[in-house]
Amino acid sequence: MQNRDKFTTSLGVLTATLGSAVGLGNIWKFPYFTGQYGGAAFIVIYLICVVLAGIPVMVSEFVIGRRANSNPVGAFKKLAPGSAWYLIGYSGIAASFLIMLFYTSVAGWVYSYIFRALGGTFINTSPETTVGVFGKLITSYYEPIVWQIIVLIVVSSIIIAGVQKGIERMTKTLMPILFVLLLLCDIRALTLPGAQKGIEFLFKPDFVKLNREVIIIALGLAFFKLSVGMGTMVTYGSYFDNRQNLPATAIKVALSDILVSMMAGLAIFPAVFAFGFEPDAGPGLLFITIPMVFSKMPLGNILLTIFFLLTAIAATTAMMSLLEVPVAYLVEEKGFSRPTATIMSAVTIALLGSTASLSADAGSLLGTVKIFGKTFFDLYDYISSNILMPVGGLFTVLFIVWILGKKSLALELSNNGQLNNKGVVNLFYTVVKYITPLLIIIIFLDSIGILKF
Repeated sequence: MQNRDKFTTSLGVLTATLGSAVGLGNIWKFPYFTGQYGGAAFIVIYLICVVLAGIPVMVSEFVIGRRANSNPVGAFKKLAPGSAWYLIGYSGIAASFLIMLFYTSVAGWVYSYIFRALGGTFINTSPETTVGVFGKLITSYYEPIVWQIIVLIVVSSIIIAGVQKGIERMTKTLMPILFVLLLLCDIRALTLPGAQKGIEFLFKPDFVKLNREVIIIALGLAFFKLSVGMGTMVTYGSYFDNRQNLPATAIKVALSDILVSMMAGLAIFPAVFAFGFEPDAGPGLLFITIPMVFSKMPLGNILLTIFFLLTAIAATTAMMSLLEVPVAYLVEEKGFSRPTATIMSAVTIALLGSTASLSADAGSLLGTVKIFGKTFFDLYDYISSNILMPVGGLFTVLFIVWILGKKSLALELSNNGQLNNKGVVNLFYTVVKYITPLLIIIIFLDSIGILKF
């Protein structure tokens, strides 16, 4: 096996793992789910899912990655030799790969909107214009693929540079920029007349709107946004040194991720309400409603460009972690060089991902092609989010409890006794043994239609 890079600083660990967690889920999925499912009430349920499932699975993946010092497949092979637990590693690789197929498509739309905003497409725009621009983009036979390839070139160039010179260096640079740009958008949105309604929407719960579907979506979003159940945190955990406080890192990442989501909400909903738009616009909130909202503001086109730039940054840092999963596997298990493994992965994603780009809308070239009643775009999302990620998360915590065991877990979480955190270890062990697996099982069985509660 080749010598492995490591993250060099605690800041590098935080920005890299936060970069993995912060992505389109924060800027795209979180706002439109919040808008559709009752604002603050949805956020409360989401936070519960983060505490009881997201953070425990993240810490478990950190433990497995650092203890084995290997990619997801190699990690389970090392920690449970001669068993079939390594299949969970393959599940994580499959999940990250499938997510990249549609994620690069959406990221391509974001990249394209930066240049559309710069070109003045949305100055004094109308609803008809924004709907038309988005519709033309996603139904084009070639433009979505071109932007998808551009996205893959950008991400691949970073991954080829390595863990320290690529991932760590870029996330250290991009994450502070992301926060500054979000803050600028927040300040402008919060100073608009009528912005108070948007603030209330985010922070005043309406539990009447809660139902079974909301809980399922909140748990899936917790997994998606924190990048767990897809091999990324096992891979990144393998780049941690033995001094890294794993529980503290997971909590910092989760809190920072929630902060970014709330900042995105504060950039969007006060402006949406201030100009009389609807908050439950679904996926079109990002690409249709937001351009209309910003077009109504003084200097709105500049702010719109900034907003899509920060969204592109979030998407790029998340995709770096997703692409690193198959690359680490090919390098360590199959003996490929990092450039070769990266190019192989990117080309495969481009070829298969084109089916997602060409099926994102009913009017797309492949928009009417259905497998199990779903388009390619929706199928990749469903398999990864509803099946592979919860299954991967479930078996990860089962592995921690029943295979690794409490003694080995305590050594990892306390950095071989260097940290005085016995209470944290006991609490974590109780949660991952009883609460987290039960929650994942119930929601998983419901999401695939076996159990209804």
